[in-house]
Amino acid sequence: MGVVGTSTAPDGRDVRRTPAPRHGDSPEIGLGIDPDQLPDGLVVADENGRVICFNAAAERVTAVRAADALGRRLEQALPLEDLEGRRWWPLTDPYGGLAIRVRQPERNLLLPGGREVLVSARYVRAEPLGAVRRVIVSLRDTEARRRTERSHAELIATVAHELRSPLTSVKGFTATLLAKWERFTDDQKRLMLETVDADADRVTRLIAELLDISRIDSGRLEVRRQPVDIGAAVGRHIQAYVAAGQPADRFLLRIEQPLPALWADPDKVDQVLSNLLENAVRHGEGTVTIDVTPSASPREGEETGTSVTVSDEGPGIPEESMNRVFTRFWRGSKRGGTGLGLYIVKGIVEAHGGVITVGRATGGGAEFRFTLPVSAPAYLA
Repeated sequence: MGVVGTSTAPDGRDVRRTPAPRHGDSPEIGLGIDPDQLPDGLVVADENGRVICFNAAAERVTAVRAADALGRRLEQALPLEDLEGRRWWPLTDPYGGLAIRVRQPERNLLLPGGREVLVSARYVRAEPLGAVRRVIVSLRDTEARRRTERSHAELIATVAHELRSPLTSVKGFTATLLAKWERFTDDQKRLMLETVDADADRVTRLIAELLDISRIDSGRLEVRRQPVDIGAAVGRHIQAYVAAGQPADRFLLRIEQPLPALWADPDKVDQVLSNLLENAVRHGEGTVTIDVTPSASPREGEETGTSVTVSDEGPGIPEESMNRVFTRFWRGSKRGGTGLGLYIVKGIVEAHGGVITVGRATGGGAEFRFTLPVSAPAYLA
């Protein structure tokens, strides 16, 4: 790492001086940290603008070898340009600019070839308003941020598309009814109003999904625990499907007794069951089997939990798609819907301290299984 020297401060104290680290000879900075262990790219230039540190992350981000960067001038080792094509180092002039500057905030810049990186810089001065002794540059790959931005853009596009259809229907029917009310029979009016009502429900569900996603992403999804009879909850969903026209023999509910007393948010549990059963009915085939069983709790320190397994006899989920089922916008082979339901299901289950998995059922279809811990409220513990 180099020789550590001493000098005398104005008040007579000895001051240790440590040479700046160099990549390739086991450099250490701060409290014995090797620059190559840092997650972000680190480039350090001395008072003459020569690169004296170029860590492994900087090599990865810039595709420049440390051996080629060390000893070169900063603007040559990192020939950065802004998004308007202006050369960055002459523009910012770290060594000859205003003496009050101590940093450059993070911004997107371009490397040769158009590769985009996030760059921030710190100017180290020997004393306030003094000459720059070090320029410390931090580099980050933009790929993670790009993925986040793409996800947000997809969400906006999906929401806009899903809102446009029902709102167009609502606007069209209401405008028609207002303009030509007398021309329609009561049955025609009822049909139009039922369509408007159904589309309004669709918009309401979409808004609820967006609010759930916001709470899940920010870690603010609230769980209001109450005693839940999960077998009865599944039974209510099955009855609703039968009332809507599904044959009763399409559903098989099996409950293994005794079940532990489950404390969970009943509305959230209903939301999970609704999504999983809807997927099985809409995308699966044959008998939809729901197994409710006691199981080991997914949370350490708790002995029991409750598992619910929903399976069908359809074609199932392709193996290559298994790891994407709980991501945003996954819709499988059939289009339709927002593709947000299973993402929300996973968020709700995990907010309860549970786990959810997907696999292939015995009958060949998809099998979703979620397990919730008993989780009595703290005031009852």
